[in-house]
Formats: sequence, C-alpha cells, structure tokens
Amino acid sequence: MRLLNTLKARLIAAAALWIVIGVGLAGLVLSGIFRQHVTEQFKEELYVHLAELQRLARVEDGNAVLSRPLSDPRYEEDLSGFYWEIQKGSEVLARSASMRGPLLRVPLDTPEDVGVHLHQGMGPTGEILVAEQADWKTPSGPVIRYLIGTDQRHIDKVIHDFDRTVAASLAGFAATLILAAALLIAFAMRPFTHLRNALSRVRSGEIREIERSFPTEVQPLVDDLNSLLASTGELVQRARTQAGNIAHGLKTPMAILLDEADRLEREGAERSATNIAGQLKKMQAHIDYQITRARASAAHITLGNSAAVDTAVTEVTNALQRLYRDRSITLGRHISPDLLAACDRQDLNEILANLLDNAFKHAVSQIEVSARLDKASEKLSLMIDDNGPGLPPEARDIVFNIGERWDSQVPGSGLGLAIARDLARLYGGDVILENSPLGGLRVVLTLPAVKSKDLQ
Repeated sequence: MRLLNTLKARLIAAAALWIVIGVGLAGLVLSGIFRQHVTEQFKEELYVHLAELQRLARVEDGNAVLSRPLSDPRYEEDLSGFYWEIQKGSEVLARSASMRGPLLRVPLDTPEDVGVHLHQGMGPTGEILVAEQADWKTPSGPVIRYLIGTDQRHIDKVIHDFDRTVAASLAGFAATLILAAALLIAFAMRPFTHLRNALSRVRSGEIREIERSFPTEVQPLVDDLNSLLASTGELVQRARTQAGNIAHGLKTPMAILLDEADRLEREGAERSATNIAGQLKKMQAHIDYQITRARASAAHITLGNSAAVDTAVTEVTNALQRLYRDRSITLGRHISPDLLAACDRQDLNEILANLLDNAFKHAVSQIEVSARLDKASEKLSLMIDDNGPGLPPEARDIVFNIGERWDSQVPGSGLGLAIARDLARLYGGDVILENSPLGGLRVVLTLPAVKSKDLQ
C-alpha cells in the first residue's frame, strides 16, 4: 500500500482500474456479438447446404442417390466434422463420406412440421449442430428426413481464435491507454513537484520565496504561500526585536542590584553581598539562555536561512585570536568555502563563538577546525579539536547543564555549551563531545546543509 501514498500513484491506479474495467467490458461485448454473428453464419451455411442436399438427392426404391457431391468438399473428408444424412424412419438411405457410426438422432417431426429445424446432438466427433427438414410424400406415408450438421468445435474454434486476437489487441490498447494516462497525470502533477522542490529550496535557504511561474490553477496557492512566508518573516523579526528589548530592559535593574551588592560589601556585609551577586549572576545566565533560545526558535521557523560555514568560522576565530593573543595558540582551518548550513547566520556565529571560545580557553597550543558533508543525511559536521586536558566521559553530559562548569579555574558562566547545543538542536542538529586525535577534546557540531551546495 505504500506505493499508493502519493496522489500521482493513486490517480494512475484509478485511471488504470477504470481502463481495465472498460476495456474488459468492451471485450465481453465484442465477444458476445461475434459469437452471435458466427453462430448465425454457421446456421445460414447449414440452411444453404440443406437446400442443396434436398435439391441433389433422388429417393427411389428405398435408396437415396445424389446427382453430384455437395459443393463443400469437407463433407467428403473422413470425420471432418461436416456431415449429412438422409433417413427414412430408423433406416439410413444415404450419408456423407465423412460420416461413420450410428445415424444422427434428432426429435421426430409430425406432418405439420415442414420447416427447417435446428437441433443439438452428438455426432461421430462430438457435439453437433444439426439442421433438419422432413419430407412427407403423403400424410400417412413414410417420412424422408434430410439432416446436415457441423461440429460445435468448429464454431467454438472460430470464436476462441477471435477472442484471443481481441484479448491481445485490447490488452495492448489498454496498456497504451494506461501509459498515456500515466504520462498525462505525471505532466499534470509537474507543477506540484516544482512547488515541492521550491519549498525545499526555501527551507534550505537557497531562495527566499517561490518563483512565480506556475499554471493559473496553481499560481494562487503559490501567491498565498509567498505571502505566508513574508508575514512569518515579519513576525519572527518582531519576536527577535522583542527578545532584545526584554534583555535591554533587564540590564538596568540588574546593574542597580549589582551596585547595591558592591555597596553592601563596602559596608562590611560581605556575606549578603556575595549571596546577592551570586544569585544575580545565575539570573543573568538564565535570562541570557532563555532569550537566546527564544531568538533562535523564532529564527528556526523562518524559512530561507543559510550561512557560509567558512565565513562564520573565519569571523569568530579572528576575533578570538585577538582576544587570546597572549596564549600563542596555533589555529588550523580545513573548511570548503562552498559549504552552507541551513541556519541563521547570527545563530551560527553564536554557536561557533561558544564552542571555539571553550576550545581557546582549554587548548594548550593547538586548535584544528575541519568540516565534512554527509550527502546521504544532507547534514554537515564541524569538528573542533584542541590539545588541552580534555574531559572525562562522566563530565560530558554535566557540562551541558545551565551554569555547570567542570573546571572552576577557567573563567566563564557555564552557559556556552548549553546554548550551543540547544541552538543546534533547534535546527535539527546536535553538539557532542569526543576524544580528540590531538589529545584533548573534540567538539562535533552537526547542522542541516543547504542541498544545492556540496563539500568538495
């Protein structure tokens, strides 16, 4: 049943079913008409031969003699299936050379039955169709019966040959009709295939709206979809602006509270100041996390996002190399410039900033960034390797919790990895941690790739 999951397959199946039913009924009708025609033709032939038999036969002194053989030579061939016989009571006066065995048995007639009668009976070679006419010289005298017959098998053979020819012809005709219907339906469904491909390109970020080159029947749907895409983009932009406004609005109150904590510390209330400052930092971490997640969720539902991975890595690493220039870290990049991620550019920069910042903090002297494309899954993988101390397996889930840090000696909020993984998962990707060939930690970022671009 999975073959009928598409509208095209269902339409073709329905068309094929009706064509087969229609052609089958047509074949039955043609076969019935031909059977009737052939049967009548054989009957007419029997009537002609019966009349010829009566015309040629002379009955004298208990014998019947034909002045010449019948015009059809098949009556002279042994057991040909074409027979004639002249009877008087239960006595055979004469019969065709093709005839053997007992006389032909047909119902008895009365003197009033002077017409030609048709009978079904058994002949020397099977079921036979017999035309019979009785001749009374006097009403009370003996009756002379003229019988001529043809095996039913001859009729059946003609009909069978016709049925076989018609069946083969109609089967070819039906196959041609089904092929024509399939091609017509496929051609009629092409705009929907183009529409699906266009939506896929919009979703992957190749284009921003669907091209306006569809048939009149489909174009209104395309226009409505383009309007929906435009309005969705506007709503998303408003949501992102609102998230930024919320973050900006909370900065001032939290700055005032931090200033109060500093004042309490100067006045000697160090314990209270520490508690307040600690809770404010946690609040700030949660606010940053939720606002980032909300902004990313809004960007995720916006179709048409795409970002160049190599460009984003270059921008982020240039900024981090300036920030950590005193660490003398060697950076290697191995990324194709053609590789595009189906992701908002700002979100990709934020994911990379969090992951690469973590690598710069823990690397001893070397960081390697590489990428590859899996064409089967249509996803890209970005690997960030460092030669730092790495993480034990039991810590690789803990560090993704909000505010959790494995190494408290390294500055940070414990928010970066959590934000990076949540952003990646919103786009259908993920962030996982592995052992690095460099001896430290490998961070693997997976994201959907734009389908039209391949990593060379």
